[in-house]
Amino acid sequence: MGAPSFAVVIPAYEAAATIGDAIESLRAQTVHPAQIVVCDDGSKDDLEGALAPYRDFVTLIEGEHRGVAAARNDLLRAASAEFVVPLDADDVYAPTRLQRLGELAAAQPRLDLLSTDAVFVSEGRPNGRFNDKTPFAFDDQAEAILDRCFLICPAMRRERLVEIGGYDERLRTAEDWDVCIRLILSGSAAGLVAEPLLEYRLGRRSLTSSRVATLQERVYMLEKVLTTPDIAPPLRKTAARAVSRHRARALEQAAREAVAEGRADARRQLLDVARSGDVAWRGRAAAAAASFAPLRARRLIEASLSGSTARPDA
Repeated sequence: MGAPSFAVVIPAYEAAATIGDAIESLRAQTVHPAQIVVCDDGSKDDLEGALAPYRDFVTLIEGEHRGVAAARNDLLRAASAEFVVPLDADDVYAPTRLQRLGELAAAQPRLDLLSTDAVFVSEGRPNGRFNDKTPFAFDDQAEAILDRCFLICPAMRRERLVEIGGYDERLRTAEDWDVCIRLILSGSAAGLVAEPLLEYRLGRRSLTSSRVATLQERVYMLEKVLTTPDIAPPLRKTAARAVSRHRARALEQAAREAVAEGRADARRQLLDVARSGDVAWRGRAAAAAASFAPLRARRLIEASLSGSTARPDA
């Protein structure tokens, strides 16, 4: 079989300063995308002006600010290629990314998700690779995707994304991990080109700046798995462990922030940790002790709230 067609889809919010680099990286592809679609998620900057030089080959969707998941759904509806390939407006593709994804799809036509490695870039300098920090799962992908999102900006078969209902618009973060979970748990397989063909630029990721909110959204995302009626018992067990781990991390992070900021709710946050069955006994004991004088307990909190759960092998 030949290589499939690709629609590169770009959600953009306040991205006028960076989107030109993203589009230029698509123009430099050795295999051009069938479509380039940008969704302006209610930006206040001059995104339309930044896209003006590219309007001959870029489709622009404009709307109110509803969040990245809603923008991704608008992009999915506008795409008509076999695969949609996300590109954030502040990242860039290496020139051969689409070519190598197409070669992978042609070699393994059963795959619904096609990924490459990525290089993290901070202040213009490489800062590690994605798959070094988050190893790709070649086996037991259903189990692994509940533990970690081992795909970064993968190409996804469009009809499969439509079948699972697209993106969950209640999520402000981790919406990409959520669709990967639902695709893989419903039977899709993922493949990897083990080359760093995406430049993931750090520094402007404002959506993930609230660590507590991010962890709470992961709890919500993984709890959805537990409500799936036909999930296999081993996967249900894995999902329950993941929920417990992220719930504990969210509680501990909330307590750390309350103590560090000297907030009036610091004692209540510490007591929430102390009472949680998801937190390991050491963390619960430390939080209980710190609750008697929370504003004097910063060292104890940092040393003891380690992010572990009470049921690591449950």
